[in-house]
Amino acid sequence: MTLSIMKNQLEKQGLLLDAKQLDMFSKYLELLKEWNQKIDLTALKTDEEIIEKHFYDSLLVSTGLKFADQTLIDIGSGAGFPGIPLQIAFSSLRVTLLEPTQKRCLFLEEVRKELGLETLKVINGRAEDVVSTLRETFDISIARAVAPLNILAELSLPLVKNGGLFIAMKGPNSDEEMLASKKAFATLFSSLEKVQHCTLFSNGDIRNNLFIRKNKVTPRKYPRMYSEIKKNPL
Repeated sequence: MTLSIMKNQLEKQGLLLDAKQLDMFSKYLELLKEWNQKIDLTALKTDEEIIEKHFYDSLLVSTGLKFADQTLIDIGSGAGFPGIPLQIAFSSLRVTLLEPTQKRCLFLEEVRKELGLETLKVINGRAEDVVSTLRETFDISIARAVAPLNILAELSLPLVKNGGLFIAMKGPNSDEEMLASKKAFATLFSSLEKVQHCTLFSNGDIRNNLFIRKNKVTPRKYPRMYSEIKKNPL
């Protein structure tokens, strides 16, 4: 997939990208390839793979929700997915990238600077650690390929405002994860609102984006220490 094809495919789904935004994606691509020679950012090597499986995949979630003047935290952002593509596509969105690896945070800061993403913030930390200062701060939390859904829910929902959304970007086995997460959703006073079914352009790989609504303030005991979450997930 090229940037031009990405633009055309997203336009069919109602997301319009202008020339300036495409230029930002082009710069992001070059920075990603440059830094990937120094630190582990992605296993994908070709421009076409990165554009489709990182940029396009990250933006598919926007066809299931209207992003506007909201605050969003991308948990375990890695090389910036989906947070940076969403920030490029929606300038009024205020994105925070939460990433525990310092070297990756240096890369994210470089992207923020080079692309002029003034509303983008980068935090070097983990959800269970930053919750003391960021509890119920964001309209939306989002995570892509980070952890099983029941673990993600406990890490993400405490950071979301009452009435806000947690979006989990998952692959084809999301049904199994949803069944295993019923207790977590109930314990954290949340509910599955909808599932957005998507496919990638070139090979039809399945993506399922889960939209979980926070219905009540999260009990203060959550999230627990990560070692406990992993050992005894909800």
